[in-house]
Amino acid sequence: MSQHALLSAGAKSWRSLACLRTELRLDLTLGCGQTFRWRETGEGHWTGVMGGRVWTLTQTDDTLWYYTYSTPGSEGEMNGRKRRVGARPHGPVKKAKGMIMVKEEEPTEDQEPKVMTPERDIKEEETLKDYFQLNVKLADLYREWGTADQHFKRIAQTFTGVRMLRQDPTECLFSFICTSNNHISRIQGMVERLCHTLGPPLCQLDGTSYHDFPPLQALADSSVEACLRNLGFGYRARFLQQSARQIVDTHDSRWLDSLRGVPYFQARDALRTLPGVGLKVADCVCLMSLDKACAVPVDTHVWQIAQRDYRCGVGKGQKSLTDKVHRDIGDFFRQLWGPYAGWAHSVLFCSDLKKFQKLKETAVKKEEVAEVKITSEKTAKKSGRGASVPRVKREAVAE
Repeated sequence: MSQHALLSAGAKSWRSLACLRTELRLDLTLGCGQTFRWRETGEGHWTGVMGGRVWTLTQTDDTLWYYTYSTPGSEGEMNGRKRRVGARPHGPVKKAKGMIMVKEEEPTEDQEPKVMTPERDIKEEETLKDYFQLNVKLADLYREWGTADQHFKRIAQTFTGVRMLRQDPTECLFSFICTSNNHISRIQGMVERLCHTLGPPLCQLDGTSYHDFPPLQALADSSVEACLRNLGFGYRARFLQQSARQIVDTHDSRWLDSLRGVPYFQARDALRTLPGVGLKVADCVCLMSLDKACAVPVDTHVWQIAQRDYRCGVGKGQKSLTDKVHRDIGDFFRQLWGPYAGWAHSVLFCSDLKKFQKLKETAVKKEEVAEVKITSEKTAKKSGRGASVPRVKREAVAE
């Protein structure tokens, strides 16, 4: 059985890109809730599906390392045409709980994932750069936001390298329809069950099966709602099936991608015509897959950040997050941070997640120690004595 790759097992089979950790931190970017397909499969190693292929990513201080697994139908030529990445003829289908499913077959020896050839694959490098939007200089944006916003500047000292991904619009939309009244770990489970049930199989690693995201036609099937309810999707099952059906019937398979080329508000309003898509979900899709860097997704969590950290009075006294409050908070942050406001918002959102609180607390302690040291040095200068740091704080500095 094939295993998840580890850089320590041999770097020759890996490829790399020059990328500073200040420009991209995998743990923060892949773990902050903007994508639900990546798992930490080894210390500092993240495995997930992107562009119809399974990848493992890791990084050192100045390098992003990546490893791709070959899948049936992903390499070679057929009838003079290049085979579509990740494509695999579906096996026999069977009914399962009221729907059509791809039959899960035991992989034979020749179906096991094989290591890609070591030659640099330009197409995969471009896919990786596009996914992480590495053409955007994040350090420059951080400086701009820090100049305009002192609170952001303090947070950014610890939460560096939080980038916005450029995801596939179909995957992004239907993943975020699952986020309604939900939390990250549960959403991850739902998206995985969705892919495992309806998505084309790609490969199996350490007993874990990886599947591509389902195509629109599969999501639009009339049997999907009942199947997803059986899988624990609740009322979201209907929204998933109906949204897919509406896109298939009213538009075409490229409609979501075409929204990348229209203005932000036009794209957001178009998405809101779909069942189960409110302002927050529409903004997430705009920001994370449709190139609308100014989109600021607002939920009660972001509303609290605006009130607590920015003394923003929008919606003061109201108990629920209305469309007007959503728009006004978005405008507040767009005015503060500029055209990449959505990127800046994601840094603060990430820093406020419970899973990263230890990182935040460590930063706060270091900041407190630094402030005590500076205060002590100033006091010592005024009194003409050498700097004296209180014993407890001196020990903390030494640590």
